[in-house]
Amino acid sequence: MKNTYKFTILFLLSGLLLQSCQDDNDDVIKTTDLEVQDFIWKGMNQYYLWQADVPNLADDRFANQAGLDAFLQGYSEPENLFNALRVDKSIDRFSWIVDDYRDLEGALGGITKNNGLDFQLAYIAKNSEDIYGYVRYILPNSDAAAKNVTRGTVFYGINGTQLNVSNYTSLLSNDTYTLNLADYNDGVVTPNGKSITLTKAVVAENPIFIKKVLTVGTHKIGYLMYNGFFNEYDLELNDAFGEFKSAQVTDFVLDLRYNGGGSILTATRLASMIYGEGKGKIFAKQEWNAKLNDYFKSNNPEQLNNYFTDKIDKTTINSLNLNKVYILTSPNTASASELVINGLKPFVNVVQIGGTTVGKNVGSVTIYDSPTFGKTNINPNHRYAMQPLVLRLVNAAGFGEYTSGLLPNIAISETASNLGVLGDKEEPFLKATINVITGGSTARTSAPNNEKAAIYFKDTKTMNGQNQMFIDKAPEGLLKAL
Repeated sequence: MKNTYKFTILFLLSGLLLQSCQDDNDDVIKTTDLEVQDFIWKGMNQYYLWQADVPNLADDRFANQAGLDAFLQGYSEPENLFNALRVDKSIDRFSWIVDDYRDLEGALGGITKNNGLDFQLAYIAKNSEDIYGYVRYILPNSDAAAKNVTRGTVFYGINGTQLNVSNYTSLLSNDTYTLNLADYNDGVVTPNGKSITLTKAVVAENPIFIKKVLTVGTHKIGYLMYNGFFNEYDLELNDAFGEFKSAQVTDFVLDLRYNGGGSILTATRLASMIYGEGKGKIFAKQEWNAKLNDYFKSNNPEQLNNYFTDKIDKTTINSLNLNKVYILTSPNTASASELVINGLKPFVNVVQIGGTTVGKNVGSVTIYDSPTFGKTNINPNHRYAMQPLVLRLVNAAGFGEYTSGLLPNIAISETASNLGVLGDKEEPFLKATINVITGGSTARTSAPNNEKAAIYFKDTKTMNGQNQMFIDKAPEGLLKAL
């Protein structure tokens, strides 16, 4: 992996370069008793957003290391300890832990082992445990791209077994599997006897999926489908905005329907490409746990602010200098996508079209088992890493309470029967947006014949751990390990 995914916290040294010196043969790593558990407790004690609300994470919970060790003895599985140290899942829906940080780094950078399908899973019927899937888009240079799979392909089973809420993980986790296809009519899923076999490989997803300029009457409409905040592609994203700027677009549509989030730094840069008058203005303000907030406020409160910028390193940002932007959303739009919407609102008229977003206003950071919890001098005995929530973000106006999601100005739903062709003027979401831009009428829903929207269950980004919003470079400063 290229050294572009940076996760640092306090004195963490940044850089997510995969260990080039590490053997590729996945040799067995031996751990000593409790070292993973000890790392988990100390990392959560120091950084967890809700540290003050978890009695077992209190700074004075244990008198000494022996007392902590006695507590940790009760958790033979690291995952069980991690979950026991979280607040109620209705509050913390997104913290997670992995037993191999290499997979985590890949997922957060858009690199996963997959067959090229980006799909949504939905319930076949209300109160049913059976589910089906439909393809939202296909990744280029993947197995699915070479097979007869298209946007809108519907499947109900894997290897002849009906998908349900209990078996979908195991069935879809296989490197090779056969999709059992179905027809979808008026909300009814009917097996059609067809099938497609797909095989996974490591694929890097370029989040800049579609970029084009649409001429409609006197309007030149820039359209960008952007599917992940992966900062390796920030310069390419800036180039895309350069093309929009050269084309002198009059209006801009940002399609975040399938964007589960990613880098806060990239979100700040994207917002700066839209709003060009923001340099020096606050895009977002960070709120950490109480003891870290106090530390930052005492030492350098400016470190808690994310500002609009006019540079990506030394490269000038191509800004459209807009006072209005149209953003397409769905129940899959999360994290950094929501941050862009919320961060722009104090400065730009944001017209949100589509569905209510996920409601993730909190960010995380990767914590490794090292003396600084960073990527240097990682414990060689295991590859566990944590991605706990460590900060909450609000916009310049102080608003950040959208845990129930950001509501659209114009509601449009998506089903397997009305997907259309992405980037085409007649695609339902884009057509509705063009109508708004040009002053035409817009239906409140795009589902045909009053068909109800799909009852969402899961989607590819959620299953791959890509519904994240993470800090690329935490505010600088030092705090003694507790």
